[in-house]
Formats: sequence, C-alpha cells, structure tokens
Amino acid sequence: MSKRLDPKFLREQYGNASNLNARIDLHQRFSTNKYDWQRWVFDRLRIPAHGHILEVGCGPGYLWSNNRDRIGRDGQVVLSDLSAGMVRTAKDHLRNLSKIYGFTVSDIQAMPFADATFDVVVANHMLYHVQDREKALSEVHRVLKVDGHFYAATNGPNHMREVFSLLQEFDRRCEMEILRIFNLANGAEQLSGFFSQVNLHHYEDALLVTAAEPLAAYAVSMQRSKVLEERGDEFIQFLQTKLAAEGVIRIQKETGLFEARKGNGV
Repeated sequence: MSKRLDPKFLREQYGNASNLNARIDLHQRFSTNKYDWQRWVFDRLRIPAHGHILEVGCGPGYLWSNNRDRIGRDGQVVLSDLSAGMVRTAKDHLRNLSKIYGFTVSDIQAMPFADATFDVVVANHMLYHVQDREKALSEVHRVLKVDGHFYAATNGPNHMREVFSLLQEFDRRCEMEILRIFNLANGAEQLSGFFSQVNLHHYEDALLVTAAEPLAAYAVSMQRSKVLEERGDEFIQFLQTKLAAEGVIRIQKETGLFEARKGNGV
C-alpha cells in the first residue's frame, strides 16, 4: 500500500500540524514566488455572494486565516478534516471569525451533508491521501449545487524530486514517495468523470535553499522510516557540505489547482 493511503501513516503525519508546518516553513523561506500560495488559491475561487463553501481536508485552516481580510460576512464556510487535531487547530486559528465558520471531523468519502448544499468545495493538497477517489469525487459532486465549482490542488510527478535524490545519495534506506495517485498529469482525467469544464491553473515556483536545517526538517517530516531521526546531525552536515560547495540547493516545484464545474449533465 502506498504510504499516502496507509491510515497509520496518515494518523502519524496529520494528528497535529507539526509535520505540515515544517514543510510550509521551507516553502515560505526559500520559494522564488513570493506571492503566498493560499492567497493565490483564494484568487481563483469563484465564490458567489452569500455562497456556501466547504473545505475538505482543511488542515489548520491556513487558506482562511491567510485570507481573513478578504472574507465577507455574508458567506457560510464549513471546514472539515479527518483529523480531530487539525480541526481543533483550525478552530484556534479562526477563533475571531467563528461567526461564519462551521467545523466538523468527517471523511470526504462519506460526508454528512445534504445533496446540493455548497456552491464551492475546496480540496487543498489532500486527494492523494484518499483511498477511494471515485467515491470521494462522487460525494463532492453530490454536495455541490448545479454550476458549483470544485477546486483540487495537487503537485506534479516531479515535485521536489531533488529532495529524493539528496536522500538517496545520503542513505539509500531513506524514502520519499513520488506522487502518482492524483497529480497534475492525471488529475484532469479523474475529475472529468464527475465534472465538466476541468481547467488547470499552474503556480510557478521553485526553491533556492541556502540553509541546511529547514531542508532537513522538511525531509524528516516526510519520512516513515527512522533513518533521519537516527542520523539527523549527519544529514545536516551532508547538506551543509553541499551548500558550501554549491552555494544553493535548487529544488523544482510542480504545483497547481484544478478547477471543475458541476454541470446539469455531469
């Protein structure tokens, strides 16, 4: 089983926000694109006046906390996640906006919402963790209103590939799964079975890393094995040697957002 689908791995990864925050920190510090990812995603959301919005796999709620200045008071937003710890963190981040937020612990594969409830559904970097994506997409289709929009962010198959190469060079026991389940190359095909007018928006970016510790923390956050925990100081020294020789570690990113509409037929 892919580790992205392993329930034990997911509980360990997303029981709280610590692993996610290590990854976000690397991107915030070293991305070449200085326009915030969550702001960029929000720019593309077609939210009608008085719209009903659902985010599945909401994590700590960063999409909304990073756009708190842009959210009207006439909407209704529901944040959902399989992790109770993430939902608690989202509630804390959004406590000053609680009047327009609902929170629920639920699974995208069996959502506790009535048919045609939402104008917009957002799945921000989470569909590659879902075991039965057909069931999940069927559920998203069910809870969307006709002409509603579904937004699914994901990465490409070459996203952060240089990190995998560094891990393998350091110790071949290290692992980092290449994203194949739902990515920028195959996502449109999966979505088109349920939605019409599937479009892809690319977020152009790369990392120019100049410090070893944040990159090491990112790598540790992705690991299922204990290799980097046991050899963490050695890995930092390995990265420092690379930086001393090259000045910078360049890492390519492939990230984007699918936009799909629920039509009358599909």
